[in-house]
Amino acid sequence: MHSLKDRLRAASEGSGEVPPIMSTLGMHLDHLGDGKASISLNVGKRFHNPMGTLHGGIMTDLADACMGIATISTLADDETFSTLELKMNFLRPVFEGKITANAQVLHRGKTIAMAECVIRNGEGKDVARGTATQIILPAEK
Repeated sequence: MHSLKDRLRAASEGSGEVPPIMSTLGMHLDHLGDGKASISLNVGKRFHNPMGTLHGGIMTDLADACMGIATISTLADDETFSTLELKMNFLRPVFEGKITANAQVLHRGKTIAMAECVIRNGEGKDVARGTATQIILPAEK
């Protein structure tokens, strides 16, 4: 059986599956490696809030997935993690098109990791930024 990291790397290379929530929302894992990840998502009216813009929860899901996958890339085979805290700042509205999240692990200690994420629209403009703190745990056997 391949590790989660191996399965995600295969997904980023087009020969594996992304986690179910990413598949449900239509996210594509573009890059995974050494504390970094990139995920893209095509958005439109199906994700709009009552104001007619992209719902913040969708951008938060995208950022959370991207920061989590960046953190997974730093884990040993006997480690797992869980998000302790997540913060988002929404900078400009999104209506439709492709958005891309880029995350990197800023700190990776023995028990705590911290990651940041920038989400950009198709014009390359920042639309949201987030940070997450994760606890590193021993994986269940």
